[in-house]
Amino acid sequence: MSDSVVDDAVLILSELLSNACRHGRPLGWQTETGDGDVRAAWRVDRTGGLTVEVTDGGGPTRPIPATPSVTARGGRGLNIITALAQEWGVRDDAPGEVTVWVLVDGGHGSHGARGSGRPAGMTGLAGAPKATVVPGLEGLDFSGAFDDAFDDAG
Repeated sequence: MSDSVVDDAVLILSELLSNACRHGRPLGWQTETGDGDVRAAWRVDRTGGLTVEVTDGGGPTRPIPATPSVTARGGRGLNIITALAQEWGVRDDAPGEVTVWVLVDGGHGSHGARGSGRPAGMTGLAGAPKATVVPGLEGLDFSGAFDDAFDDAG
């Protein structure tokens, strides 16, 4: 797998685990055998396609992308996943288990063909990053803005 596919998979896994902790229940929550777990898995199929999935005990709602306000503190995770993934979905496994799966890379010949669920007109995610210029803020570069913060924390 290319570094960019691995980077996307790590971000997607982080979003899926966050959603499972925030919105889902632990596996086995209806029985005495549950131990508070969620399950994360990944696999590469015979064509080279990478799938990441997280299974939890379900929640009161089904996972669907939200439309958060500009100032909302959350609600963008599934939209990020939609932009990075070739496809994703939800399946009900065993009773009391819900799995969100994401096809990060479809294998042969699909590198860079991301986001089948991408909103119409959205471009630039699959290739090199493109700068968005905000009027009045031309020339500002935030590419390293968080480097110092992460260096201090680690």
